[in-house]
Amino acid sequence: MTDSTWGAGAGEDGPAGIVVGVDGSDQSICALFWAAREARRRQCPLHVVTAYTVPIFAASSMDAGYTTVDDAMIRDGAQQVLDEAIERISHYGVEVIPRVETGDAAAVLLELSEDADLMVVGSRGRGGFVGRLLGSVSSALPAHAKCPTVVVPLRTAGRLPDSGIRPPANSPDPDAVHHAVVVGVDGSEQGRAASLVAAEQARSMGLPLRILCALPPFTGSLAWVPAPLDIEALHAELREQLDAGRDWLQSHFPGLEMTVELVDGTPSEILVERTAKVELLVMGTRGRGGFAGMLLGSTSQSVMHHAKGPLMVVPDHDDPRLLDRANFGPMIAE
Repeated sequence: MTDSTWGAGAGEDGPAGIVVGVDGSDQSICALFWAAREARRRQCPLHVVTAYTVPIFAASSMDAGYTTVDDAMIRDGAQQVLDEAIERISHYGVEVIPRVETGDAAAVLLELSEDADLMVVGSRGRGGFVGRLLGSVSSALPAHAKCPTVVVPLRTAGRLPDSGIRPPANSPDPDAVHHAVVVGVDGSEQGRAASLVAAEQARSMGLPLRILCALPPFTGSLAWVPAPLDIEALHAELREQLDAGRDWLQSHFPGLEMTVELVDGTPSEILVERTAKVELLVMGTRGRGGFAGMLLGSTSQSVMHHAKGPLMVVPDHDDPRLLDRANFGPMIAE
């Protein structure tokens, strides 16, 4: 499966292209500018989406039943948020398709993800026009979306100076960002699928790909191991598997510069640190028994909540290129 395959089933009114959720918060505007840049680079449509629900309140009188807020008033507010957002990216010259949707924001975006090439959201939206479009959405969407999702933290604002958003005081220095894409792998099928998408992204951005595996420290939690672990032998075995994985990936992307890195440390901490230093970090939704333990899953949630730069989460998907991985050397049997 390649980038162009995501959203392949979209019809003429479908959201093929990039979908970004906005709610008027600085977090969502930061995501909007990242999405606009990506849409311009890919030369694809950008769907700018906001969603709202109509609150229902219990009336004070027992015979009054329930009362609702005027739908038109809330929709007008949503439309204003959307119009202001679109105006801010008008200079990008991309095809923008505005969408005001009724319903739970997470549910709306999840449905749109079925036909999209890429979803983009900010993290922890606050004080949007009605409730929070982001926040819980930035956690739920990557875990359940049908296409890759990029979560753009507010700390990324320094890399998007034209957004007009002032980055938080503890944001990474944008001038120190390395022009590279990093993918976190753990030997699982999900990690391999994510590496294919990461390689597609790196190639399209004209950047090198760094394949990173973090090996958790061995602690008393492994006291049940019957014999002393030979750490050097373990590292050598993992390195052999990583190199074989790189050779497999290189066979599908022969012109792409890529390197492998095996580091000791807690996976979530290592990956969060890298988000501050590279253009994009890519990971799968979860790992299954890979050689570095459960790199993804709970780790992906931790990285999403603490990322200092754009993070792409790739859902589980079938890719025919996974079938020839065993031809290139040792791999974890799942």
